[in-house]
Amino acid sequence: MQKGVPELRFNQHSWNKEANLLFLESPVGVGFSYTNTSSDLQSLGDKITAEDSYIFLVNWLKRFPQFKSHDFYIAGESYAGHYVPQLSEKIFDENKRASKETYINFKGFMIGNALMDDDTDQTGMIDYAWDHAVISDRVYHDVKSNCDFSIEPATQACNNALNEYFAVYHIIDMYSLYAPVCTSITSTQSGWHQKPAGYDPCVSDYSEVYFNRPDVQEALHANVTKIGYNWTHCSDVITKWNDSPATMLPVIRKLINGGLRVWVFSGDTDGRIPVTSTRYTLNKLGMKTIQEWKPWYDHKQVGGWTIVFEGLTFVTVRGAGHQVPTFAPRQARQLIHHFLANQQLPPSAF
Repeated sequence: MQKGVPELRFNQHSWNKEANLLFLESPVGVGFSYTNTSSDLQSLGDKITAEDSYIFLVNWLKRFPQFKSHDFYIAGESYAGHYVPQLSEKIFDENKRASKETYINFKGFMIGNALMDDDTDQTGMIDYAWDHAVISDRVYHDVKSNCDFSIEPATQACNNALNEYFAVYHIIDMYSLYAPVCTSITSTQSGWHQKPAGYDPCVSDYSEVYFNRPDVQEALHANVTKIGYNWTHCSDVITKWNDSPATMLPVIRKLINGGLRVWVFSGDTDGRIPVTSTRYTLNKLGMKTIQEWKPWYDHKQVGGWTIVFEGLTFVTVRGAGHQVPTFAPRQARQLIHHFLANQQLPPSAF
């Protein structure tokens, strides 16, 4: 490995220590996924993403029938607050009329820092920024007095106020409020890879270079058709999105009532879909509390807080940003372990 070039490190807390993992790059046009019909990229949206993912799963299980008897769960974060419940609903509905060949042994889902409701997600984003001393009283009041997030589209006055709000996130990381920002991916002096928490703010820059290396693609058996665009974190070829419901709550409510296991988790230093947003959103569901808000433990330290509602468990992960396993890999593994076992997280130090 060349001097100054970031090295791959083995993740001791990877989720495949808890379950067989199947990663799906979705929708088409994301990552290495591709289509032979370029017009497909113009017809994308939530609905077609769920349908394509379902077709993929049915065919994957036909190809690998040894996994058909296994319990099946779905997990995702951020916009997967749409993708995961929508795919879950598709499986849930199709299972009612599925043959033995196409039935999926689907048991539940887990979503983190998840986009679930446009109104409360945006309200919580502003409240969290003010409460965490990121924006001034004036900017906060400008947004509050000019924006009604339950109405689309926003007024010009609201957009002007929001532009001032977003400006602060040009200088700090919206996705991890207290992490350093990536200052340079060329400097070998930055020492980011030696940060005590193990988080490297430049990792997305490194990984983009890494996944576009021909030897890496060959080792992954990826990009065998030599698609005409690079691997990117955020797809450059998807420019149009045709459907995206303003709220996922009716779908989540339907799946809870259908008996699926549902956990929602939130890294509490994320400013993009903050814990405040998720709490506002879950309050809209009006669920009965089964187990009051209480701490859960990661060894001797508080790992976060949890509350159990009738049909849904909500967990916060202390000190984690938008992608919880990136910032808190050990706690994230603990989370998936207890979710799969259908057990509450440790209520005391151990």
